This record gives sequence, structure tokens and C-alpha cells, in this order.
Amino acid sequence: MSRQDSQQLAIPNGYALLNDRVMARISGPGTDKFVQGQFTQHVDEITQEQSLRAAACTHKGRAYCLTRLVRDGDDLLMDFDATRAEATIAHLKKYLMLFRGTSLETLPAKRIIGLLGEASAISVAGEDARALTEPGQTLKVGDSHLIRIENTADGTARYEWWQSADELPMPDGIAELSLEQWLASSISAGVPWLTEATQEAYVPQMMNLQHLQGVHFKKGCYTGQEVIARMHFLGQLKKSLFRLSFTNTPQAPAAGSKLLAGEKSVGEVVNALMTGEQEGEMLAVIRHDASTETLSLEGMPEAGIKLEQLPYAVPEQQPSDT
Repeated sequence: MSRQDSQQLAIPNGYALLNDRVMARISGPGTDKFVQGQFTQHVDEITQEQSLRAAACTHKGRAYCLTRLVRDGDDLLMDFDATRAEATIAHLKKYLMLFRGTSLETLPAKRIIGLLGEASAISVAGEDARALTEPGQTLKVGDSHLIRIENTADGTARYEWWQSADELPMPDGIAELSLEQWLASSISAGVPWLTEATQEAYVPQMMNLQHLQGVHFKKGCYTGQEVIARMHFLGQLKKSLFRLSFTNTPQAPAAGSKLLAGEKSVGEVVNALMTGEQEGEMLAVIRHDASTETLSLEGMPEAGIKLEQLPYAVPEQQPSDT
């Protein structure tokens, strides 16, 4: 990445085509029951006015899919990582077979647009966009959905525009940003995404999904629930997602790279991007008892690591009084 490209990651306002995501639709009489049995979110909480995150997990409670659920009439929309969408949907369809007349299909002609800055949202939805002040709040824009999501660490507003109608124009009068710029904003906001290296590596709470409106602890049974609920109610969460900056390196560490305290492995990189020349930010799952130690990256001893504040509270990361 050139110096000019890396500096552009810091642009605060504009739109980006999220072509790393694929939109899908679940429709039919078993839609809600299917979602209720496979995802960490309570389907009754997904309304025309509220969209929430969710995870799909293995029986051991390890997340293989992070998604968002959007109510669209009687149907539900969701998004998948483009590189693993086919495999993820094939896996989910094993359970969907129990729900006659219910389908899950990708919508390759539909788009998800990421928006940075309130002005970007207003360019899409007009002044009504100002009413979206909290993550998850959703506004119907014609046949599409404008969703407020988590701010960046510096307070920049973020939105997703789910274009469920055909051939909608891109936002007018605002800058087009790269996918890397959008992903950098996700890291700043403390919102992770899965890769091949991290798929099925973590229980949702280890990625702070309970603080990102992604886990409902009082819903009924779903795949992986026993492990997830036990970790929550018995206070067994010993590591979780931290935001860190790194310097003195020309490239970002790969997902899955180990973080070390001395010679001891205490965590792994989940997502990382360069945000400037010789510097960047990352999200990493780190043991709570090691988060205050001096950290380094395995194989990148020259890189300096600094803990940064997440833009939301994670009480589990605070030292215990006992």
C-alpha cells in the first residue's frame, strides 16, 4: 500500500460498496423459527424499526458466521462473507430442510453500501436520517433499509444502506471510499469480522458480540446455546476483543497471528489494517489477565503495540475486585 493510499483510510465521510458481503433472503412460513433455532439473536427483536447483529455457531458454541438480521416484510434479510457464503448457506440448509416451504437464497443483484458521517446518510434518506441516533435503529427508504450502526472511536457516525431494490443510484454529492477505508472504520468501531483463520475459533462473547447487540441471553435453545449461556451466566469469559494500534512495520499482521507477552502466547489477531505509513490498527482477542502487559507480535518483533480504547464498554475486561 502506498503512502497516499494508507493516508486515505482516515477519510471520515463518504460511501463504500461493501462487495465483501453478500445479501441473502430467508422467506416462507418457517423463517422466524429457523432463525430462532440457529442464531444468537432473538428473532422477535428484529422489526421494521430495528436490525440487530447475530452469530451462527457450532454445537461447541464457536461462531462460524457473523451477520446482521433485517426485517423486510414477512421475510428476513441477512448478509454473509462473500468468500464463504456458499459454504455457510449449504451448512444452514441442512437445518432449513426441517422447515417446509422456507428458503434461503443469496441476492447477487442487491448491494450493501457503507456510509460514514451523518451527511452521507442524509444524502440517502433526507432529514429523516437524523432520527437514527442509536445502533440498530432502522429507517425504510423506499424498498431499502438505512441502518445506524456503531460509531468509530472518534465519534464518526456509521450506517449501512441495504439496497433491496434494483439499480438504486449511489449516494450523490459525497466521496466514494474504498472497502479498506470502510473496514478500517469497523476496526475503529470495535466491530470484528471473521476470516478463514478465525472461523470457528471463538465463542461470540470473545468477540464482544454481546456488547454489539449480537447475543440474546434469554431466548430459547439454539445451536451452541449451552456453551454460550454457561460462559455468560457462570462468568467464565477469560478473554475478549481489544482494540490496539501498531507502529514501525510496513505491513499489517495476518489474522490469526499470535500476540505475545514475553515468550508466552496470550492472544490472536482477528482483524488488522494499515492506516498510515508504518502504522495501523487491529482487533485482537486477548486474555484479560495479560492485557496490561507489554505485548508483541510473533514474527514481527520490531512492531510497537499499544492498547487503544474501544468506543463501547466491556465490563468483563475490568479487573475483578475479588
